[in-house]
Amino acid sequence: MVQTQKLKKPLGRGERHSAAWGKRLGIMLLLATGMAFGQRWSNQPVSNNSHIASELSGLLQKAKQGSTKGQTVKVIVQYRVVPTAAHYATMQSRGGLLHSKLHMIKGAAFTIPVSALPALEADPEIASVTIDHPMNVMDDMTNAATGVASAWNSGYNGAGVTVAVIDSGINDSHPDLQNANGTSRVVYHQDFTGTPTTNSSGAQYDLYGHGTHVAGIIAGNGSLSGGQYEGVAPAASLVDLRALDENGAGSDSTVIAAIQEAIALQSTYNIRVINLSLGRGIGVSYTQDPLCQAVEAAWNSGILVVVAAGNYGRLSVDGSNGYGTITAPGNDPFVLTVGATKSNGSTYASAQTLASYSSKGPTTYDLVVKPDMVAPGNDVVSLAAPGATLEAEYPAELVTGTDGNNDYMTLSGTSMATPAVAGAAALLLQEQSALTPDQLKARLMKTSYKMGLTSTSAYVPHLLHTFLSFYDLFATGSGMMNVQSAIHNTDLAPATVGSALSPSVSYNALTHTVSMVEGNLTVAPTSVVWGSSVVWGTSVVWGSSIVSGSSVVWGSSLPWNDNTLSAFSVVWGASTGASATAQSVVWGASVGNTDAAFDDAGDDEQ
Repeated sequence: MVQTQKLKKPLGRGERHSAAWGKRLGIMLLLATGMAFGQRWSNQPVSNNSHIASELSGLLQKAKQGSTKGQTVKVIVQYRVVPTAAHYATMQSRGGLLHSKLHMIKGAAFTIPVSALPALEADPEIASVTIDHPMNVMDDMTNAATGVASAWNSGYNGAGVTVAVIDSGINDSHPDLQNANGTSRVVYHQDFTGTPTTNSSGAQYDLYGHGTHVAGIIAGNGSLSGGQYEGVAPAASLVDLRALDENGAGSDSTVIAAIQEAIALQSTYNIRVINLSLGRGIGVSYTQDPLCQAVEAAWNSGILVVVAAGNYGRLSVDGSNGYGTITAPGNDPFVLTVGATKSNGSTYASAQTLASYSSKGPTTYDLVVKPDMVAPGNDVVSLAAPGATLEAEYPAELVTGTDGNNDYMTLSGTSMATPAVAGAAALLLQEQSALTPDQLKARLMKTSYKMGLTSTSAYVPHLLHTFLSFYDLFATGSGMMNVQSAIHNTDLAPATVGSALSPSVSYNALTHTVSMVEGNLTVAPTSVVWGSSVVWGTSVVWGSSIVSGSSVVWGSSLPWNDNTLSAFSVVWGASTGASATAQSVVWGASVGNTDAAFDDAGDDEQ
């Protein structure tokens, strides 16, 4: 075992302090909403071969028994065609209240009486009914550790490229988001929460503080810190699509509506990247999840979607060591899903280690290899939003700017690693504007820094516990973002949509090995770039120490096999792979004291 050590290097002038997201915010309020934990999902994506999702099966049975007593539930209903006025009238006659039209996925969000579920199940014009899940939010050394200066020295700063930030809003009054003439680089605002956008302090747009912090990592220019807290793409433009409220909470429908608007505004503002530093538990296969369908629609329209992996890497059910904890929509194989590393006090890439809270694959139901890559995400200093909820709750995390005010804040998590990658994508698009989402994803993954570690341990003082991290592709993906290599690389994956589809895996119970499976129901294995050539081979992208033989990624010859990980069956199931039954344990009611396990997930690790 390789023991993690603190590596320190004195900071020179202009170097950034340390990397990522709110020291006591690792669980991202997901537990408080009951969104991902404390709920056990059944082992099939849908119930009784109907179009009612299994997560609604209990309510459906109660409705059939006539025991719902006026209960209501928020749902997303997807139709076989784009819903018309007749569909809305029918839903209204069933007691449904329309919240938003989601025509991009042939659907709409409603609050319906639970008693109406049997009628929805019998309706041949309805394709699926799923819960409208609650949704929550899940850099100084970042730039130095990932080689961003090389891109800047080559003249790339993100100018001309727009990133859509779907989050809690962006406070565009912060000087770090303005041009030299004082005009904001936040070119558009829209709210999808229906909640106030101005607080008593006069702050506008971001009343929680998370979205502004994310925006700073992408595009802050460091004007109030002498350049110390500069974002990855300091000249990029931003579109603010507010899907989370003053408590960092939203829903599937608010996020889907924001994605739909990003697609509509794509040509107007040259939106090339969407940043989603948010997530929730997985209730169905990505093929049936409306949130995943929405991110795929953006991808198909030519927008790179970068998503946080989640902050549940410390969850260990029966010793599962955090595997199987990726959140949606990071479970979708099209999107670029990002985990988090920590700097250990150094600007050297070789000093970066995995943050123990960073969620690990494979994904629930579909066994997709995630995350796709990792980036610095621990103790990142970025923009503060005056009067926002996070400022009020965590004043000790505020950082003073050159004007003597609390202009910045320190936060930690995959929420902070994600915008670092979104910013890097903006630099690549400025260099080569014709790059497709698949080409961007493939290049960032191929050029990532292969961390070359077997395992590290991290002691978290407030939990009095040491967490062990293995460095397989379910923990670090293809490796840590390396902007210097990416900006100088000229390899082009095919432009075809799905050419950089994240592979899934299968478990061979006889050999106790896990191997990659290319393609899915819509993308042929021969169309996927991984493994098809010397340049894009699986061992090239994920590292020869990670993938061996016939694409074996987890087997008896590797240090993280089922002999080492005692709860192998929890992740993979007892027979043919990670059954949803086994993985429902990870997300289910048997989690136990999750508050104790995940509170302060962003704290310093030693």
